[in-house]
Amino acid sequence: MPSLTQLPHHKVKIKAAGQRACNEKNDKGKFCGGHLKRWFYVADVVEQACGDAEKAWGPDAEVYRCEHCKTLYLPHPEELTVNVAGQGQLSVFGLTVPAKE
Repeated sequence: MPSLTQLPHHKVKIKAAGQRACNEKNDKGKFCGGHLKRWFYVADVVEQACGDAEKAWGPDAEVYRCEHCKTLYLPHPEELTVNVAGQGQLSVFGLTVPAKE
């Protein structure tokens, strides 16, 4: 797990468990609400110019970026699998189908 270090050209946060939307507040105090998408910073032309993320975390770290405000999010330490949409929740309706015999 990469350590939380602020980069010179990026704001860096850690995702909450199951978080899929940005919780960064703007100057008026309103939440951004942009979707967090997996960011492959090595292939990003703009990021190649500054190279902050690759210097800090190496070439293939799991990093998410807000589609609106471009805040970077590192994965939650307790989420073990890479899943952009999050783990989801178990059904509260009990719609488990029994196995066929």
